[in-house]
This record gives sequence, structure tokens and C-alpha cells, in this order.
Amino acid sequence: MSGSVWLPPGARPDTLPSIPRQRTPSWARPDPLDELAERLDDFVAAAVHPDEIAALLESDGMSDDQIRERHGLKNSFALAEELYERVERRYPEPEGPVHDLWQVGLLGCLLRGVVFALPGLGYVLGAPLMAAPRDLGLPAGTVPLLAGALVGWTCNQGLAHRAYSWLGLGYRTAAQRSLLLGAPVGVVLGALVALLVAGTGDMTGVAFAAGQSLYLGASTVLLVLGRERSLLFALLPMSAGAALALFHTPSTALRLVLLLGSLLAVVVLGLLEVLPVGDGPQGRGAVWNVRLPPRGRDKPQRTRGRQSTMGPRLVSSLPYALFGLGTGVLVLYAALDNALTAVALTLSMGPAEWLLHRFRSGSLAGLRNTSTSRAFWCTTATTLVECLTAYLVTLLVLGLAMSALSPGLLVLGVVLWTGLLLQSFGAILSATAVCCAAALAQTLALLTHTGNPHWVALIVHGTAAAAQTALVWALLGRVTAHR
Repeated sequence: MSGSVWLPPGARPDTLPSIPRQRTPSWARPDPLDELAERLDDFVAAAVHPDEIAALLESDGMSDDQIRERHGLKNSFALAEELYERVERRYPEPEGPVHDLWQVGLLGCLLRGVVFALPGLGYVLGAPLMAAPRDLGLPAGTVPLLAGALVGWTCNQGLAHRAYSWLGLGYRTAAQRSLLLGAPVGVVLGALVALLVAGTGDMTGVAFAAGQSLYLGASTVLLVLGRERSLLFALLPMSAGAALALFHTPSTALRLVLLLGSLLAVVVLGLLEVLPVGDGPQGRGAVWNVRLPPRGRDKPQRTRGRQSTMGPRLVSSLPYALFGLGTGVLVLYAALDNALTAVALTLSMGPAEWLLHRFRSGSLAGLRNTSTSRAFWCTTATTLVECLTAYLVTLLVLGLAMSALSPGLLVLGVVLWTGLLLQSFGAILSATAVCCAAALAQTLALLTHTGNPHWVALIVHGTAAAAQTALVWALLGRVTAHR
């Protein structure tokens, strides 16, 4: 029939045959790199350096294999440089005042410095209780106390890092659980080491060292969870007793009551912060009532050798523990030469913490207010010099006030402050290597009676300070170090 159209069997007359869909040729498809640049436009436009973009790509989980497959580039740094070139620089001003996470109150940091130093009064109050012969030329009980203190500093430095890591990920209950399980380990190790060092000597020093280890573990819990005021109140009885001892000799029973009373208060307050309390997650210490990732699934997923945000690895806290050991050895050697030197350094840790926050705040302001890598480096360098100078002036005043001023005190202060700064940069391995090497060198020199101890300490501390300062200067212009 004229004008008729052949239809397949079963098809209706009003149905037209489907037209095959044409496939878009590869040359007409959008460039994945352009799509990525468009998606990250605001961030890339405000980036000061390609490394800042590379950090974002890695945090998004883009591996080198994915980058080679999708974009034909070698790695995240090559992709970051390409995006940096494609997107025009723009630095929009934020709406309203910029929230600065590094802004902290000076009073709170000063309180932490005082809390760090107050336990030293316990040694003043408890020294008459250890009436034994001098050990290695040191007062009775000093060697077990020093050994226990080093172990306690090491364990609790690593424990604090692990707990802070959980807090940074938003898992406060996991931080409390890690403190509850980890603090007793440090207590036991500290007491055992003190016992081994004492041997068959006076057990009074071992008992004091055990109490010291118990205090270090409980105080770490309170400091990590931000309970400085509670710790301060718990230390008041012991502090009052030490002040009383300056004017009147307390009895042995009163000394024991004051020491044990403050220790018991610190331990109880620490336990209240971490023990499971109540039936729901609203309780302060309801550690086990908030649901955490199942153990089979919370293992870190690797992305370019880095862990995911599911949880910190236990081994990642080891460098922080060794950093605590290295700096602890350096401070103890300074204390053996002049006990007031250690007091000045301990009190200075409060201002040091505040100045570290000031530096980080200044570096973030530099990121917002500079448009080139050189300008950013100059800004952060100026802030670094100001903060380090302010810390050394503070340490100078404390040294003068305690008649403990020496060139070695200021040089050791540079070692401690730059080490903490490197730690905040994420360069913990570098800071740990330098401080542990310095502690080992000073130990070997003392054991072999090499040179004058004062000159040896000055040379060792000066070398460590120069090495860490050079590392800090090298990292200043790297934007990713300031995140």
C-alpha cells in the first residue's frame, strides 16, 4: 500500500521505532580537570601555595593511582600545581569576624604553668621523710624519684597525645577510655622502675616514687580534659603545708596527711572524669554508653601512608613519648645543677603554651592577609621572632626572680620552645631526634667525665637549639605545616 510503514510484529501503529542513542565522542566530553577546578574553585583561588591544594586533595582521599588514571598526572602535587595555574587568584574577605581557634586566654595558660610547678612543693614537704644516706652524692631517695619521674613523663606524654587525638576527632568518650586504660600502665611502670633502681636500698624513696607516678597519671587525666582548676584545688592542702614548713616544722604525721590528702583528691577527681557513670551518654563519665566505631571497622584506612579519621594508631604516639623522655632528661640534668632552674622552666611552660597559640594565630592571619609565598614567609618569620623573644624574656625574668639565671637556662628554653613548635607543625620526628640525641650526648659526657659539665651542657643545648631553629625556619614558608 502506498505510504505505509512496516512495523515490527506486535508493535502498535502509533508507536515509532526508537532511534539508537548516539555516544558522545571522547573529544567532546568535559575535561575532568576542568570539572575538578570548578568544584574546588573557591579554595584553589584563595590558596597561597600549591602545597595547600595538595593537602586538600589528600584529605579528600585522592590517591596517586586515582590521579594518574583520571587526570594523567603523576601525583597530588603535580595536580595541585596544575589547578593552581588554571584558577585565577582571589582572596575574598570572610563575612563577619573570622573565628580563630588558636585564640586562648592568657590566664588559663598561666594557671597551667602554676599547676605544673606546684607538685614540686611536695618534694619540699616530703624530703624529711626520706632520712637515708645520700645516693650517688644526691639527697636520699633522689635516684628512684628521678627514674620514676622519667618513666612517668614518657608514658604520660604519649598517653596525652593519644587522648588529644581522640578529642580532635570528636570522640571524647574514646579519649576518656584511653586515659582510663593508659594511665594505670604509666603508674605501674614508674613504680616498678623506681623499685628496680632502688634495689635493696631505702623503701621510703620507692613509696614516694610510687605516689609520684600515681599523681602523674591522675593529673594527666585532669589536664587533658581541661580540669586545671580542679587540679589546683586538689593541690592546695599540700601547697599550704609546704608554705607552713617555711615558718614551722610540721610533724611527720601532718606531712603524711597533707601529702596523701592531696594525692587522694587528685586521684578521685581523675577517676570521676573517666569512670563510666550513669545510664546514658549525658553523664560526665559515661565512657561506655556512647556508641563508638566497631573494633572490626575502626582500623585506620591508609591514604598515601596516612591514617583516616576513624582513629589514631597506637604507634603514632610513640614519638611524643620519646620527645617527653628526651626533654625530661635535659631538664633533670639542669635541675641537678640547680633545682630552681627546673622550677623556672616549669613555670615558663604556661607562657610558652600561650605564645605557641599566639604564633599559630599569627600564621593563620598571615595566610589570610598575604598573597605570595614570600610575603607569607616574612609574616610568619616576624611572628616567630616576636613570640620566641617574648618567651625568652619571660624565662629571663623567672630566672632572675629565683636566682637561677644562666646562659644555659635561656639556651635550654630555646630547645624546649622550638621543640614544642616543631611538634605543633607535625614535625615530631625531627624534634624527637634532636632532643633525644642531645640527652644521649649529655648522658655519655657525664658518664665518661668528658669536659666540664657546665660547658658540655651549654654546647649540647646550643647545638640542639641551632638544629631545631633551622628546622623551624625551613618549615615557616610551607603552608601545610600551619594547618
